[in-house]
Amino acid sequence: MPINSKYSDKQIEQILAEIAAVLDKHQASSDLSLMIAGNIVTNILNSDVPRAQRKLIADKFSQALLSSIDA
Repeated sequence: MPINSKYSDKQIEQILAEIAAVLDKHQASSDLSLMIAGNIVTNILNSDVPRAQRKLIADKFSQALLSSIDA
């Protein structure tokens, strides 16, 4: 079941394109790009999410990630 987002597809696609352009500019490999993405997620969780909710949010994030890939 798709989840409705409060953010527009246009906003998401624009930010994603800008991030992809930065990674491309630095010729980041797939593993480096994934490491950077993981570090961003970790930093957001540690700085913006209350400690008591971090594990729950991380679990939900990882479930969403797993459900979004073609396995």
